[in-house]
Amino acid sequence: MKLAIVTAYPPSKVTLNEYAFHLVKHFRQKESITELILLTDTTKGKKDIELIEQGCKITIKECWTFNSYLNIVKVNKAINKTKPDAVLFNLQFMKFGDKKIAAALGLMLPWVCKFKKIPSIVLLHNILEEVDLGSAGFTNNKMMQKLYGFIGATLTRLILQADTVAVTMQKYVEILKAKYKAKNVKLIPHGTFEILEEPKYNMPLEPFKVMTFGKFGTYKKVEGLIEAVECIKEYSNLNLEVVIAGTDNPNTPGYLNSVKEKYNHVNGITFTGYVEEQDVPKLFKESAVVVFPYTSTTGSSGVLHQAGSYGKAVVMPDLGDLALLVKDEGYRGEFFEPTSVSSLASAIQKIIINNDYRVELEKANYKAATAYPMSKITDIYIETFQTIIRKKSKENLVKAEEIIF
Repeated sequence: MKLAIVTAYPPSKVTLNEYAFHLVKHFRQKESITELILLTDTTKGKKDIELIEQGCKITIKECWTFNSYLNIVKVNKAINKTKPDAVLFNLQFMKFGDKKIAAALGLMLPWVCKFKKIPSIVLLHNILEEVDLGSAGFTNNKMMQKLYGFIGATLTRLILQADTVAVTMQKYVEILKAKYKAKNVKLIPHGTFEILEEPKYNMPLEPFKVMTFGKFGTYKKVEGLIEAVECIKEYSNLNLEVVIAGTDNPNTPGYLNSVKEKYNHVNGITFTGYVEEQDVPKLFKESAVVVFPYTSTTGSSGVLHQAGSYGKAVVMPDLGDLALLVKDEGYRGEFFEPTSVSSLASAIQKIIINNDYRVELEKANYKAATAYPMSKITDIYIETFQTIIRKKSKENLVKAEEIIF
């Protein structure tokens, strides 16, 4: 199978680029894949394929740009030129831009594939029905939220024109089936990027590095985390540091710089900036606990799956999709109230001061992560594509017989 993947890809800063890296890494090892065609965003740096093990041929076509109105045309041209057997879209609703028209035009591409009769799967990482539009940085205006809801429903119907829409949470399957009467929605778990050798859980970790990882400024804010750690240090002798790994959310440029200025008097804070793929293992391994300072959620968490693969204890807000993941996939963590600094401080401290409890969480999360390795997830996608192709071949045969007779 000659498989095209429409996605952002490292060194891109556009969302889901890390997920694409690991998809490609595992698709490349599959015997049924003869060539991978990466239909990616344009970047200044060279695409990171050297870190991927040898396997099938990889062709890279940089054919779209964040916030460009021409993405639908350019990606369509790239598909015409490369002639893939099937197309996988690695999407969320702001994949192609944070401007309304640019984002919407890009999300019409699955409908284009249907028109061209190319087998397609959309991996949809979030659905607007489960996004808090205010917290996620879209809008706080009630009228605009209703407008976004209408536009989102229209775009969802276009996305559902794909042969299969894969979502990472069972709740999303139920919502799409109930609201849109969709019959082509399938649960395919997020998967764990790397299944590593089980860690040694009793390694010395002082100073205790409290780490958070992501794109910050909308529903992911770090002020509460810094203040929670300072609160712990004030009333204990614990040696704690804060590691803020990642960049600004595209909707909130300059956010992390403003945090640096606000807390420049606080010792023991590290801002890593963008984390290169090869630096991710060190980041997680040196951390005592991984914190999710979220006020809402917008889909399954890749960072939670990464934390599990490295056998790390986590601190999470008791809300939305994170709470569902704990229930559905077996992850465990200490919960806190999303807007309470004291609750967050208590949750972090409970893990740090109780080594046995920390190890218990680490083992549970490693076990949960190993249940869904990315190698298994890519097998599911291949099987789904093969089913689609067989179905289309059968339909074409029936049509041919109808014409003949």
